[in-house]
Amino acid sequence: MSGLKRSSAEQNHTVSCRYSDRGTNRPVQAFRTQVLRWGAVVAPRANWKGFLKIAEVSCPVALYTAASTSERIAFHTLNRATGNRVRRQFIDSDTGKPVDREDQVKGYEVGSGEYIMLDPEEVASAVPDSDKTLSVSTFIGCGDIDDVYFDKPYYLAPADRHAEEAYILIREGMRKKKVAALAQTVLFRRVRTVLIRVHGTGLIATTLNFDYEVRSAKDAFNDVPDFKLKGEMLELAEHIIKTKRGKFDPREFDDRYDAALAEVVKAKIEGRKIEVRKEPKEEKVVDLMAALRESAGLSGQKTAKRASAKSKTKATQAKAAPARRKAS
Repeated sequence: MSGLKRSSAEQNHTVSCRYSDRGTNRPVQAFRTQVLRWGAVVAPRANWKGFLKIAEVSCPVALYTAASTSERIAFHTLNRATGNRVRRQFIDSDTGKPVDREDQVKGYEVGSGEYIMLDPEEVASAVPDSDKTLSVSTFIGCGDIDDVYFDKPYYLAPADRHAEEAYILIREGMRKKKVAALAQTVLFRRVRTVLIRVHGTGLIATTLNFDYEVRSAKDAFNDVPDFKLKGEMLELAEHIIKTKRGKFDPREFDDRYDAALAEVVKAKIEGRKIEVRKEPKEEKVVDLMAALRESAGLSGQKTAKRASAKSKTKATQAKAAPARRKAS
């Protein structure tokens, strides 16, 4: 087989990764400590620039990241012994020696210890040609695509002032017809399908997962039994849902882990003792109907009704007793 390389002492081997101290250049053990690096707020920068084209109408546009994790707390990896940052090295899996960057190539495993090596130029040959055009192929209903196919959202904005008129024309036409657009272009080395939707005064372009990337729902839900609920149990569930109805406000949902992590770092800087979190107690399995009643706030009412019914029954029995004695 052409290009096939076997993992032997005489031929190329796979590589592993290790960390070495940047100051001493000595290998560092797997157990490491880390230091905080705060994410900086930077001006938005376009991820991609090109043209949005619908039939013969086109305008220069740019894609901007709509959701980013860059402002989360991040760390550097340090050598606990020296406090120096560590660097990553790729190590030959057989010889144990570092492999220089120019000697590293892509490899596809075709068998146990057998690889096909691909040079950067060969990998690049698979990248499709790009004309930097986001070509709209069809318009669909805004809710026609299952959310499971949504990958990553981007803001799609006009690239310059000369594009604004055509951009607004496309946006308002889609808004009036209540449609979304399906388009394709080369993004990040692949031909990607993009769903374009109206978003306020702009457009949102969401990359879509390929069909082979989306797993069948049957695999997850195949063992879920199919039976219908009715009576008090379903009524209680409907009541709980009704009382919990609301609107989504992203400001109400905090990243508790990031906030807690910041507090841990602050405590460490100030020399305060960091409390070890206790493991939460496992909740006991409860009766579903009892849990529904408690969630609906009806458990007390049920108890009160039962107590009232019992007292009424006793009072009725007490009144009936003398009458029976007289009759006898």
